[in-house]
Amino acid sequence: AVPACEHVFVWDTRKGEKVLILKGLKQEVSCLCPSPDGLHLAVGYEDGSIRVFSLLSGEANITFNGHKAAVTALQYDHLGGRLVSGSKDTDVIVWDVINESGLYRLRGHKDAVTQVLFLKEKNLLVTSGKDTLVKWWDLDTQHCFKTLVGHRTEVWGMALISEEKRLITGSADSELRVWDITYIQEGKDPDEPESKKSKGSSPGAGENAEEDETLELDECPEECSKVGSIMREGRDRVVTLATDRTGKILACHGTDAVLEVFSVLSEEEGQKKLEKKMKKAKKKAKQNSEEEPERNVELSLQEEIQRVTNIRASSKIKSFDLILSPKGELKIVLLLQNNIIESYNLNLSAQVPQAVRASKITIGGHRSDVRTLAFSSDNIAILSAAAESVKIWNRSTLQCIRTMDCEYALCSLFVPGDRQVIIGTKTGKLQLYDLASGSLMETLNAHDGAVWSIALSPDQHGFVTGGADKCVKFWEFELVKDESSVQKRLSMKHVRILQLDEDVLCVRYSPNQKLLAVSLLDCTVKIFYVDTLKFFLSLYGHKLPVLCMDISYDGTLIVTGSADRNVKIWGLDFGDCHRSLFAHDDSVMYLQFVAKSHLFFTAGKDSKIKQWDADKFEHIQTLEGHHQEVWCLALSPNGDYVVSASHDKSLRLWERTREPLVLEEEREMQREAEYEESVAKEEQPVVAGETQGETGLAGKKTIETIKAAERIMEAIELYREETAKLKEHKAICKAAGKEVPFPVNPILRAYGNITPSAYVLEVFKKVKSSELEESLLVLPFSYVPDLLRLFNDYIHLGSEVELLCRALLFLLKIHFGQITSNHMLVTVIENLKKTTISRVSEARDVLGFNMAGLQYLKREIEAKDEVTFFADATDRFEEKKRKRKKKEKMILAVL
Repeated sequence: AVPACEHVFVWDTRKGEKVLILKGLKQEVSCLCPSPDGLHLAVGYEDGSIRVFSLLSGEANITFNGHKAAVTALQYDHLGGRLVSGSKDTDVIVWDVINESGLYRLRGHKDAVTQVLFLKEKNLLVTSGKDTLVKWWDLDTQHCFKTLVGHRTEVWGMALISEEKRLITGSADSELRVWDITYIQEGKDPDEPESKKSKGSSPGAGENAEEDETLELDECPEECSKVGSIMREGRDRVVTLATDRTGKILACHGTDAVLEVFSVLSEEEGQKKLEKKMKKAKKKAKQNSEEEPERNVELSLQEEIQRVTNIRASSKIKSFDLILSPKGELKIVLLLQNNIIESYNLNLSAQVPQAVRASKITIGGHRSDVRTLAFSSDNIAILSAAAESVKIWNRSTLQCIRTMDCEYALCSLFVPGDRQVIIGTKTGKLQLYDLASGSLMETLNAHDGAVWSIALSPDQHGFVTGGADKCVKFWEFELVKDESSVQKRLSMKHVRILQLDEDVLCVRYSPNQKLLAVSLLDCTVKIFYVDTLKFFLSLYGHKLPVLCMDISYDGTLIVTGSADRNVKIWGLDFGDCHRSLFAHDDSVMYLQFVAKSHLFFTAGKDSKIKQWDADKFEHIQTLEGHHQEVWCLALSPNGDYVVSASHDKSLRLWERTREPLVLEEEREMQREAEYEESVAKEEQPVVAGETQGETGLAGKKTIETIKAAERIMEAIELYREETAKLKEHKAICKAAGKEVPFPVNPILRAYGNITPSAYVLEVFKKVKSSELEESLLVLPFSYVPDLLRLFNDYIHLGSEVELLCRALLFLLKIHFGQITSNHMLVTVIENLKKTTISRVSEARDVLGFNMAGLQYLKREIEAKDEVTFFADATDRFEEKKRKRKKKEKMILAVL
């Protein structure tokens, strides 16, 4: 499973096929974690949300909202019932996957959390952060009982090995620190002096900081002491440090292309190795006639954790995963920085293990950022060019139909006729490619510096280029005889040159081919007559250089976009500035007019594409989809399509719809989005009785939780109105002495003529489990008395006991003062106390009975069929047989 912007692609590495797409919403994927059963995948996003997808259906079953910043670490516990997440907002949250709700938030780190690990046997959690600390959390009491401070720099990764008796941490140096974990027995006397227990130290304890590794709080369930270090070959920071599922293989990589693989000895292997070492020591001792040599014989850390091999990938590694097959073959899959997936096989039983590349997925995309785009004249083909290749795409099928190697491309165009393309490169060359054969036809040294811009002349007989050598050069197409074939081929001929005082960043022709606009490094745009190359106008006003510009189809307007984040609209007759617009939050990278109109699109480094009206000076719409800087865009000649390229490694195609676009509606939607964003950024409401300490509520206030609270309030309002109407109706019937028909509320009729109280329960059940606490926190107290009375009725009937008890206890916790001081609620609380206790004990009894029944059935089947459930049966029965044989032998011996 590989993140692809906001989606997750699941690939078959052997076939190189895409098996499944897990569709995201708008935010970029920042973290992945598969569940232990392999049926679900937890996906963390840049906005702090987590979605759990089913790999069978490809749908997101559960959504968790709790973090305010990107999710940086995810981990399931060994049963898959709990999920822990760490984030850039420094918080760690433990989620209940089965109940689809948050359990609690753990606060303690002062910088982004980098790794989170559950300990299987104990209910403990280990977290590491960029604040150089490793924290140990007791999940029973939800507090941090130990902090390791033996790191001078950020802790970037952690792994548990040797059946969770050892912890390995990776930092910003070439040292992997190894820590021994020893669990303190529960029966041990707490007053007993502990030789191992280290004295507390602070992170800045100077030279002794490395030795005083731990800060201890209260009585610790475990001890953690440093036993040594393993040296990596890489000199930079650890990016990923991980083990396979069995914990036998450890691997890590830095910011380079090398993955370092280590093998961890199991207890049996370690014992065998130690025995061999002792035998050798005894032999040596006999030769040197010494006594008791075995005292000092111990396995060194390097012998316990052995380097297997280094795997060099074709580019820098972004992340990796490992699987150790039962046969002893290690399978490794690498995601590289240049948009490639590589998988390797490693035979560990070989004398010298060598990694063999098994497969490579490079379908479609570029290996680096696309810097130039162009549309063919028939709107069908799209050209994209990057640092290593030019690709031609079919717009309708979105398939890559040609790939041609090139130098670092900066600008491009389709030659009239769409059979050839021209690329301007960073080294100052012009490269001409033939699309039919995909071959490079000609290379010209056009400029002494980078070719920043290229523009086709309106008469289509030639084109103009602008470069970093302060020149604008004019070129014409010509047909020349090729030596190898009889037919003539297309070529380019240099005809004129315009020398300027500054580097040329952008050039554009006016549609009538009378004027040429040239953007210079001195922040001005100079306009010249094409025929005589005489100076006509200078447009100055930008504070930083103009990176892009375009002239409208009728030649009346020129629009310039600059690194100062502004777009200026100028008249081309007098060079007057009609309007200056603050367009983007970062540099404006590209700008182009829509054909036959005064509408234009701009692309910015703020990852947005915006459409503007040059006549009314209005912002029309924003196209949001890219996650990082947008480098360039291209509009189709008919104006129906826009294609854009970004630093997030994606090309996106946008299509013009036939729906009318109402500006007022767009503004309203924008205001709503801004309001929703501000709601999420608001301070979280304070919960009565909770201190701002280490723990807190898992959820966060979002627009969904507010809407859920509003729905509950509306349901209670309807319940109040209907009960009041019912009382009136009964009074009318009594006065009339006969039954008068009662009008049913249309909402209740839609739910199947249910009672108002049943409707409140229906609304309550529809609130997402993960949003329940936050919704109740927003609910005003005036609705709480009604809710408590309704809860009493519901629990008495025995419906949704678990959900209602959870909500009830939370309401009592947050409104404790007001509820206890309200005399009207005394009887309600008394009744609740009775009904809740009786119903919960009933539910517990049923659960206990069922569990006992299942255990009994399990024992019966095991005894009958000689099989063991949920265990490796063969090993257990082999052991039983061995014990039986031993007993028989002993009896025989006695006899």
